[in-house]
Amino acid sequence: METTSSSRVGAQPAEAPTAPAQPATESAEGAAEAAAQAPQAPQPPQAPQSAAHPAGPAGGAPAHTTPVPGARRAVEGYLRASFPWYGLDGAFTGPRWLMQVGTAADGTVEHGSTGHGDEPSVRGEIATGEKERFAVVVTVASNPLRRSADGTGVLEATSVSSAAWLAGSGLLAFTWPSQMDHTLRGDWLDQQTEAAWELADDLDGDDWSTLSLPVDGEPTPFHYRESEFGWVLAGSTRDGIHLGAYGRGMSAYGLGFSVIGDLGSYA
Repeated sequence: METTSSSRVGAQPAEAPTAPAQPATESAEGAAEAAAQAPQAPQPPQAPQSAAHPAGPAGGAPAHTTPVPGARRAVEGYLRASFPWYGLDGAFTGPRWLMQVGTAADGTVEHGSTGHGDEPSVRGEIATGEKERFAVVVTVASNPLRRSADGTGVLEATSVSSAAWLAGSGLLAFTWPSQMDHTLRGDWLDQQTEAAWELADDLDGDDWSTLSLPVDGEPTPFHYRESEFGWVLAGSTRDGIHLGAYGRGMSAYGLGFSVIGDLGSYA
């Protein structure tokens, strides 16, 4: 049963206004106290580890690293990949931006993400009162043999579950319930990350439905789920590349994916 529910690289935040000059009598102790009282930035989610899944669920994808929208991303990392990158197809006419790539212990590029729409912020909706509209596409290389970080063992092959895990944890990176104090976010993230881990390991479970979307013009089945924070989907292309996606404010039912012919369109 299907369920219903879906900026740019180099963009820099506006410069903060120049602070007025401080009186010469202000003490160093006062400045230190002000710095200590300043709110601390939330910490990114950390991928859980276990003996059964050393780096990801079922497919063993490398642990997700929180993307940082708005920061410049070197295209060289994407160009080092031995597999094609996917993004939304030509029907999407909004902003496109690179995020980051994930590498193995030997530096081989294994996965990466491309963004579309508004660059999401973990506090964006809280600050503006408006929901951001974005979709992120995760490309995971088909990799039947992956070496452990120390080179002494072999990890599980990447799979569609790898893409589901990366997409699920990626959505969490930009999620923060408005009623939650930032000091409680760590506990919330631990709980939600574990839930995303378990869901990615059970793609045939009741939490997922099936959604058919075009990939290079060819109808392709995807596993799909949604929550109050956004939606997540995962599937595999005809050539064995695993695709994940997550988003908010854009309906997943209207999306299509295609190979990115020119990474410059994301710069």
